[in-house]
This record gives sequence, structure tokens and C-alpha cells, in this order.
Amino acid sequence: DSEEILGNTSDAQWQPVSINNVIRIQLRPRLDLMALASPDVSKRRDAAQDLFSARLTPHYIHEIKALEPQIKDADVQANLRKLVAGFELNDADPKIRLAAIADVADALDPEIRAKLANLASNDNDPAVKAAAAKTLDAINTRVAGWQFLQNLVFGLSLGSVLLLAAIGLAITFGVMGVINMAHGEMMMIGAYTTWLLQQLMPNHLTAALFLAIPSAFLAAGIIGMTIERGLIRFLYGRPLETLLATFGLSLMLQQAARIIFTPLNRAVALPDFMSHSWVVNPVFAITYNRLYILIFSLTVFFGLLLLLKRSTFGLRIRAVAQNRAMARACGVRSNWIDALTFGLGSGIAGIAGVALSQITNVGPNLGQSYIVDSFMVVVLGGVGNLWGTLV
Repeated sequence: DSEEILGNTSDAQWQPVSINNVIRIQLRPRLDLMALASPDVSKRRDAAQDLFSARLTPHYIHEIKALEPQIKDADVQANLRKLVAGFELNDADPKIRLAAIADVADALDPEIRAKLANLASNDNDPAVKAAAAKTLDAINTRVAGWQFLQNLVFGLSLGSVLLLAAIGLAITFGVMGVINMAHGEMMMIGAYTTWLLQQLMPNHLTAALFLAIPSAFLAAGIIGMTIERGLIRFLYGRPLETLLATFGLSLMLQQAARIIFTPLNRAVALPDFMSHSWVVNPVFAITYNRLYILIFSLTVFFGLLLLLKRSTFGLRIRAVAQNRAMARACGVRSNWIDALTFGLGSGIAGIAGVALSQITNVGPNLGQSYIVDSFMVVVLGGVGNLWGTLV
């Protein structure tokens, strides 16, 4: 620190220091304590959290107690108080243990819960044992509530992907009466489109993702229109044959994906803006990728509603769905409306594949895993009823 020059030395006078895991474990708490003074807020908070899993000695605890009044960050202060109280849960003095139990009453950290469970089961002091059990029960009740919210967020994010897949099915079945068992493979095509664009633009993941949205829509939509013109239009009025034909087509598309991309699952990297999470507490965090997927799915849903309600194309789709013969009499080319509707539904499924690639790996069986769930959403929401599908 004095910046005093100690003199000139040669390399021969120095000996290399070997670093092993024992030294790293001993240095880690010291580095975390130094990071508590960092001007970077995230580094300070990460350091305070990392100290929970570090091997701390009483000397470190005394340092943390002395350092705590100097910390201005409320979150860091709270973490340090929990850290000290967690250490004091193992103190030999029952009074200190009781005080520590009171200090961690609001803590949800798994390390604190494990120590409280140990005290509630094995402590020799009845008062400490009872206090630990009571505090642990209260904490577990709160943890259960937060875990329910966590599962709700996961369910909403997955449900938003199913929404995109299901509205394509709802439109297709509502207008054409076709049960398309190859609809899941349109999701697979959208997911593989995302992966291919990332391979072409590995240093521009954000641009690749935004480019994948229209690309997946076009790729899946064109393939969907080709399927309708080349196969399904010959099977109208024969639902069983249509179901069997699209199921066979589903198997063919899966096998084609295995031949082209191999049977291995492919991982799609997350862009920077989707790769973090909003941590509310140790048991509840919302990952940004799931949050963005939910917002994106709702945006596509309401955009589709506007298309169907406010555009000429949407008017013709609704006319064909309500009365095909009357629509033809009014000059609507119902055969092309069928093709475009099938392409629209397939394109939306392709967009669902883009969203799905951000929360799971991409593979040949990707669509097959979600097609049954998508059909359930359509049936429960009402065939052709987009609002019911959303609910």
C-alpha cells in the first residue's frame, strides 16, 4: 500500500505458488469480503450471497459484524445479518441460539432452513427446539406460497407457447374442419429455423432471434400451404382419412428432421437480454426468457385478433367459417382461403416453435410432445373460439 520500491530482483529469486482447491476454498471468503466494498451493486450483492456457502470461521464472523454498520446497501446488510445469525445458530450458548432463531424468522434460504430443521430435531435445549420448530413451520408455509407462484409462472410461460400452437389449430379446424396431426411438426420447423439462424449468426444472437420470428412464420406457413394444396384438399369431408394422412405426414417430417439434423437435440443459446432473471427471494425468481415469451405470445394473440376482426382477409376467413356456400356466392375464393388459413395456422405454430426453443432443446420429437396438449387447449376453449383458447 505504501508503494515503496523494494529493489530490483531477478526471476530466479521468485518461486511459483501452486494453487489447489484447499487454497481456493480458504481465499474465497476473503475475496467475497473484499467484494463487499465494490462500487458495483450487483457484485456486492453476489458477494454477500456467496458468503452463505463459504466456509466461515469465527474470525470472519467478527469481521462481518464490524463491517456491517459501514454497508449502506440494505439488501447486502440484510444478507450479512442472516449470515451472522445462521452462524450463531450453532453457538454453544442457548441464549445466542434463541436470538439467532429470532433473527432468521424472515429468512427463506435453504441453508437457514436446514440449520433450523437440525435444531428442531436434535437440540438439547427444549426452548431452542420449540422455537426452531415454530420458526421453521412459519418459514415453510411462506416457502410453499412462493413455490406456488413459481410454478404458476412456469405454467403461464408454457401455457403461452401452447396458446400460440392452439390458436393455429383453432383457426384451421374452425374454418376447414381439419384435424391436423402434423401441426406439432410446424412448431418443430420454427424451432429448427431459430437454431439454423443462430448457426449462421453466432455473434449476433439477438438479431438472429428477431430474424427467426418472420423466418419461422414464412417457413412453416409455406410448408403448411403446400400440405393443404398437395394433400388435405383432396380429403375434405373425410375426417378419418385426414387424421390418418396428417399423422403419417407427421412421422415423415420427424424422420426428415432426423436425417437432416441428426436425432440429437440442439441447444439454442439465449440472447443477453433474455439470459438473466429477476430474483425476488431465494425461492422465487422469474427468468426473463419466460417473461418475454409470455409477453410475446399475448402480442401475437391480440395481433391475430385484429387481423381476423379488422382486415379483409379476416372477414373472408370468418365468412367461409360461418357459411362456405354463401361466401362462394359472394365471390370469395374459398379454396384459396382454405390454403391461406392453413398457412396462417401453420405459421403461428412456427412462431410457437421460436418461443419454445428459448425454454427447451430443439429436436425431431419437439412438436409431438406438445400436440396433444394443444388439442386439449382447443377442445377446452371451444373449437374456433380464440378467447376460449386464451382462457
